[in-house]
Amino acid sequence: MQIENSTVVTEFILLGLTQSQEIQLLVFVLISVFYLIILPGNFFIILTIRSDPGLSAPLYFFLGNLAFLDASYSFIVAPRMLVDFLSEKKVISYRGCITQLFFLHLLGGGEGLLLVVMAFDRYIAICRPLHYSTLMSPKVCYVMVLALWLGGFVHSIIQVALILRLPFCGPNQLDNFFCDVPQVIKLACTDTFVVELLMVFNSGLMTLLCFLGLLASYVVILCRVSVSSSEGKNKAISTCTTHIIIILLMFGPAIFIYTRPFRALAADKVVSFFHTVIFPLMNPVIYTLRNKEVKSSMKKLLIRYVAC
Repeated sequence: MQIENSTVVTEFILLGLTQSQEIQLLVFVLISVFYLIILPGNFFIILTIRSDPGLSAPLYFFLGNLAFLDASYSFIVAPRMLVDFLSEKKVISYRGCITQLFFLHLLGGGEGLLLVVMAFDRYIAICRPLHYSTLMSPKVCYVMVLALWLGGFVHSIIQVALILRLPFCGPNQLDNFFCDVPQVIKLACTDTFVVELLMVFNSGLMTLLCFLGLLASYVVILCRVSVSSSEGKNKAISTCTTHIIIILLMFGPAIFIYTRPFRALAADKVVSFFHTVIFPLMNPVIYTLRNKEVKSSMKKLLIRYVAC
């Protein structure tokens, strides 16, 4: 109750991605196309992996989870953004803002940890193949997925707990198209230096360390593969390259947003747009297009449904 009494602001006004009607129309069409084409594709990837017994390996189990996380992530910001394009006044309640922020970091943190798990899976498969079936058993895979959801929850709840302690008494204009930590903190009616440091540590430093650790792990894997003469060499290189692309798409914008002091830059909105709307829908599709087994299974499943 004390937290609620110290907060006068009951809603935030979102200034949006841009004030240009032409750019808003272009972005509206772009997001709509992505939703109509790529989002169903993500769910089709999940359906394919679950229905094909040949895709029971941990690699595909984690890919299905990646598609689910990214599809869920895309529902946090984009739908409201589309509605706001058609509204004159873009308003989100205080509770709605906190809820959006919570799920944004819950799924974002979970996906970051999932990429770490996928890197570990590839390392064991390539560098410790004799121990793979033991170390990556179905039980271990389920425990890893549970752990990444728990890690995402802990990461997100820390963000929310720190923001709930801040008083908001005005102004209430967020210079963005959704609620996120950097913009919300700046509206607090108190000194936020310590909170900003904690946020940078919780989001920025952890993101940077995960990114560097992932890159280092894939460098080790690629070096190991390059000196190998096995038949699966090209497949391993292709898989690792795809993982690196997804890592860059996931962590690049996050590092730009969260690893520096919360000062507005001209590129912030554009980077946030690709980070929260475009890239989450593209990640599983990029992976699938470079994976022959998944593409083959999707074609068989599609033919089966058309025949029926």
